[in-house]
Amino acid sequence: MPLGSVLPDVAMDGLNGPARRLGSWRGRPLVVNVWASWCGPCRAETASLERLAWLPTQEPFAIIGISTDDHRERALRWLQASRATLSHFIDHDVQLETLLGARQIPLTVLVDAQGRVVQRVYGARAWDSAESQALVRRAFAAPARR
Repeated sequence: MPLGSVLPDVAMDGLNGPARRLGSWRGRPLVVNVWASWCGPCRAETASLERLAWLPTQEPFAIIGISTDDHRERALRWLQASRATLSHFIDHDVQLETLLGARQIPLTVLVDAQGRVVQRVYGARAWDSAESQALVRRAFAAPARR
């Protein structure tokens, strides 16, 4: 799915909360983190995504996680061990992984309030760092693509 494309309203199976549709976040920017419990770099960046979610920002945005684990129990164990407060979902049949372009993980996809993919970031980052916060602000401040 190329940058500027609108994400389809895919149903997602909740891991640490209820099922939800991807389109239910329309009207608010969204940070989507694709991870797996066996992925060391994914695990390393988890805490920074949690901290980013709790930082005061001028433009509120939501952060969700999508697990690519084949076994739901492993993903749940990791979420419990990490004390996750963000909403996480599990991918089925690599549907979301393919849709979001997760050729490698971790992958973080920035989606504007209209549901358009505005940026993909491959690899782990310290998401609560000043540099990453600026990246998120720039992505969400960009004019809407048509």
